[in-house]
Amino acid sequence: MKINGAHYRSVWPIGEDAFGIIDQTRLPHEFVTLTLHSAEDAADAIKSMKTRGAPLIGAVGAYGLALSVREDASDGAINAAVEMLAQTRPTAINLKWALWRMRGALLNQPHGKRVHLAWAEAGRIADEDVAMSEAIGFNGLKLIEKIAEAKKGQTVNILTHCNAGWLATVDYGTALAPVYMAHDAGIKLHVWVDETRPRNQGASLTAFELGSHGVPHTILVDNAGGHFMQAGQVDLVIVGTDRVTANGDVANKIGTYLKALAARDNGIPFYVALPSSTIDWTLESGRDIPIEERSQDEVLKMAGRLPDGSVTMVEIAAPGSPAANPGFDVTPARLVTGFITERGTCAATPEGLRGLFPEEK
Repeated sequence: MKINGAHYRSVWPIGEDAFGIIDQTRLPHEFVTLTLHSAEDAADAIKSMKTRGAPLIGAVGAYGLALSVREDASDGAINAAVEMLAQTRPTAINLKWALWRMRGALLNQPHGKRVHLAWAEAGRIADEDVAMSEAIGFNGLKLIEKIAEAKKGQTVNILTHCNAGWLATVDYGTALAPVYMAHDAGIKLHVWVDETRPRNQGASLTAFELGSHGVPHTILVDNAGGHFMQAGQVDLVIVGTDRVTANGDVANKIGTYLKALAARDNGIPFYVALPSSTIDWTLESGRDIPIEERSQDEVLKMAGRLPDGSVTMVEIAAPGSPAANPGFDVTPARLVTGFITERGTCAATPEGLRGLFPEEK
C-alpha cells in the first residue's frame, strides 16, 4: 500500500542486521518509522503495540528472532529468545506460529549457517504473508461483487471492527484487502469504521488507511453499529481475527461479539478474514483462548492533538475509578457466516475449515 505516493510494507529488512517498522502508536497524527536492532527491540515494539495485528507481529517476531541468532546461535539461546518474544502478546497465535516455525528451521542446522538461514526464513514468512493477504483479497472480492450486482450499482456498505488492513499485516490486510480490491475495481462502496475503544484503532488506523487509499468511509462510535444495521445501512460485516480455534470460534478485538450478535439479529452476513497461520488447530473451543488483559490506562486516558499541533495524553475518566480492559472477546462459530482465507471461503465449522485445509489432522 502507499503513503504519500510511496509504497510501504509494515515491516522491511535493513541489510541483515536490522529491520524497520511503522510506529503505529503515532498514527494518525504522525507517520514515523523505527529501526529495530535486536530481539529485545522487537519484543518492546510488540508489547507496546508500536507494531500490532496478528499476522504482522508474527513477521516482526520472526525478524526479531533472526537478530537474536546473530548474537548467539546456540540451541539454548534460540529457545530462550522464542519464549521471550512469545510472551509479549498471549492471544494472537500468529506470533507463536512464526516463532515455532523459525525454531524448527534452525535447531537441526549447523551453527555456522543459522544466521543466514534465520534471516532468509523471516523474509519468507513476510513474503508468504503478503501472498496470503492478496489471496484473501481476491476471495473476499467475490463476495462484494455479488452484493454489488444484487444492489444494481447502489453503494455497498461494509462495516468493519478494529484494524485488519495492511497495517495489521505485512501488506494488503485481511478484512480490508477485499475492500481495497473492490474499490480499485470500480465498485461503489462505503465503509463504516468502528472506532474500537479503548485504543481507537479503527478511528486512528483503519480510517488512516482508507483515507490514504481514497476509500469512502465514516467513523462510528462502537455502539452505533447495531443502529445502522437496523436502519438497513449495512450490507456486509468483515472483521479480522487474532485466533480461530478448530471448531470455528473467533477471538478478535473486544466488541466483535456484539457486532456478530447485531448482524445475526438483522440478517446481515458476518465474515471473518484470516490467513491459515491464524488457525489454532490445537484448541477445540474459544473457551480455551487466553484473553489478554491490558493496562487500565488505555481506558482511563486518551491521546489527542491539541490546537497547536502537539500530541498529548489526557485523563478522561473519574479520578480514582478503576477500569477493566480485556483486549479481545470470543465470537462463537454459530454467529459467523463464513471464513475468508487464502484458499477460499468456507463455513465456520470444523468441517468447513478442514475442507480447505485437509492436511491438518
